[in-house]
Amino acid sequence: MQLRDIETFVVGNPPPSFGGRYFLFVKVTSADGIVGWGEMYGATVGPKVQCAVAEDIFHRHCAGLSAHDVERMFRRVHSSGFSQRPDPTVMAAFSAIEMACWDIAGKAADKPVHQLIGGLVNPRLRSYTYLYPTDDQDPATFYADPEASAEAAIRYVEQGFTALKFDPAGPYTVNDPHQPAVIDIDRSVRFCKAIREAVGTKADLLFGTHGQFTPSGAVRMARAITPYDPLWFEEPVPPEMPEAMAHVAQHSTVPIATGERLTTKYEFARVLACGAANILQPALGRSGGIWEAKKIAAIAEVYGAQIAPHLYCGPIEAAANVQFGASIPNFLILESIKQFDGFHAELLDHPIKWEDGHVIPSNRPGLGHNVREDVARANPYTGDRLHLEMQDETYNYSGENRFAGG
Repeated sequence: MQLRDIETFVVGNPPPSFGGRYFLFVKVTSADGIVGWGEMYGATVGPKVQCAVAEDIFHRHCAGLSAHDVERMFRRVHSSGFSQRPDPTVMAAFSAIEMACWDIAGKAADKPVHQLIGGLVNPRLRSYTYLYPTDDQDPATFYADPEASAEAAIRYVEQGFTALKFDPAGPYTVNDPHQPAVIDIDRSVRFCKAIREAVGTKADLLFGTHGQFTPSGAVRMARAITPYDPLWFEEPVPPEMPEAMAHVAQHSTVPIATGERLTTKYEFARVLACGAANILQPALGRSGGIWEAKKIAAIAEVYGAQIAPHLYCGPIEAAANVQFGASIPNFLILESIKQFDGFHAELLDHPIKWEDGHVIPSNRPGLGHNVREDVARANPYTGDRLHLEMQDETYNYSGENRFAGG
């Protein structure tokens, strides 16, 4: 299973583009012809540059090694550039290569990845979805309308979801963190109230933000939404200083969740050590891959923290999240893009199985899913925008700020 070749794909995600503008896949081939798939959650540089990083890392640090040598590859990638510190661009590239290695190893052994990393602990994975607008709804209006989100919540609960995420707190900007405006706190409360009244106790509420608040501003927001008992308050402050997030956690009865923008066990361990959060959300296309995520989960287990794999990406990162989540005892919940239908399903040879609010882990070899290359090649992304972009304008306190989704 000596690693031989890599090919990268920048796949445009057609409207409504839930999961991002594009997906970044890697196809790694071993010397004996086994193909493994991986996906980068790369948002810090343009897609062509991110793919070039993956190709450089593969040829510099991984080619010629066995697909089993993921620990050795990680140490090379983490250390050889004389940084030895978490780097989201580099780790996104390595994460994709690493999950492709597990895909190859599983296919060679004729076993699903979860059987190679501890076995099946969770045969069903509870999942949640964002509240998304329908095709005939304007996103800018939908994401500011609590009644529209309450109606969407009812639809998703009827489908079987028992947890729903929404982020009504306004845009995130390049100048964050900021204090929330009174109108943002009021809108957030109205969202929580409307959705809670709509679903009652049938679903948990997951209050999402994007690290946009100051610690004191986040405490104000937490206090305002507490009566509606959300399962979590996601990333209330920027990720650079977990000590600041710990201040929020100390003053909030709503559990704090974080991890989308973190990489490697080092950053996650710091979050746990300072008490910043007890729900961790590693995105396996950025956090360091499957083996690194297992280490993160093990450290979290010691602290009594739970794992909720993050997903704003394509179906291969989702497949890796599923195999990982199936193998850990402190799994909480899995993010899904609705029911993994639509373009996510079209891209795979076997759609991810979703039923009655849960994902059923695949027992097929490797990650259990391959990219349909004909679909990927037929949908190239030719732009140069980032996967996610922050608002460039300074936050406006004199009028309503609207967030039209990621």
